[in-house]
Amino acid sequence: MTLTVALCVTAVAFVFVCGANDGGALLELAVRHRSRSAGLALALLTLAVGLGPHLFGLAVARTFTGCLSQEPPATAQSVFLAGAAASVALVVLLTWRGVATSLTLAVLGALAGAGIALGVRPSWGHLALVLAVGAAAPLVGVAAGWLIGRTVRRIPAVRGMPRLVRALQLAAFGTQCLAYAANDGQKMFAVVAVTFAGDALLPRPWETGDALVAVVFALGALVGARRIARGAAGRLLTARPWQVMSAELASSAAVLSTVGLGMPVSMTQSLAGGLIGTGASEGSRRVRWQFTVPLLTAWLVTLPAGFAAGFLAGLLLKGLTSW
Repeated sequence: MTLTVALCVTAVAFVFVCGANDGGALLELAVRHRSRSAGLALALLTLAVGLGPHLFGLAVARTFTGCLSQEPPATAQSVFLAGAAASVALVVLLTWRGVATSLTLAVLGALAGAGIALGVRPSWGHLALVLAVGAAAPLVGVAAGWLIGRTVRRIPAVRGMPRLVRALQLAAFGTQCLAYAANDGQKMFAVVAVTFAGDALLPRPWETGDALVAVVFALGALVGARRIARGAAGRLLTARPWQVMSAELASSAAVLSTVGLGMPVSMTQSLAGGLIGTGASEGSRRVRWQFTVPLLTAWLVTLPAGFAAGFLAGLLLKGLTSW
């Protein structure tokens, strides 16, 4: 009974922090540079997250659970309890201390650390491949942002351009919402499905609690939107609406390109890459390069810290269950 309650609380907290960390960043940037209401942007993001498993399946979510090497349900739940709790605590701590972080990196590291502590050998080769693809995604975002930025700047002005731009802005944000739901957002469904269904293989999308995930995620996004506004990604350049639109399209392309491979990548880091590329398309001086340092810090700090936190959480859980 105690384990069940702990699993439920941890899963809800994990989804809420995903909303505050990921959803808040996407929502704040979208609303800041649009005439569209925050309510519409939040509705689009929430709808995409809820429909994600039905539209795209759970290939990326299975990559998160693949760290377990298909262990029995009880073991899988223990690993996810320790890993999810450790990643939530780490992200909250690092964010509070002003250190740039990535929830995707935190949970990957924490699951590996918790698995080792609980006697589950992670698939190191698979994990290395996931991290390599994740590191490449922001670079793809930079290249795509540069190409899209150069293309958009050459489009001639026509009658009705403001209305066309608003329509393209909405389409770009909608595409980004779908890309997040197809990839990065699936870490939430991995945690929820293992928690409530006890199934590390995730065979049925409708057992992932999509409606519950969407609602809790939306609440987190509302809380996180204002706080994220002070983040480094929003300060990379003084972005104009067309640059935000270009960055959203670039990050969507980077993230969606990995969905078929089942590789989780960070949407927020890909978006930062898109902003850098879009700004650089007007000249390197447009980018405030000092704010790219936190993106590197996230890799240097979050992943090993997540592993250590997950390992400690696994040892603690192992000691409590054997006591």
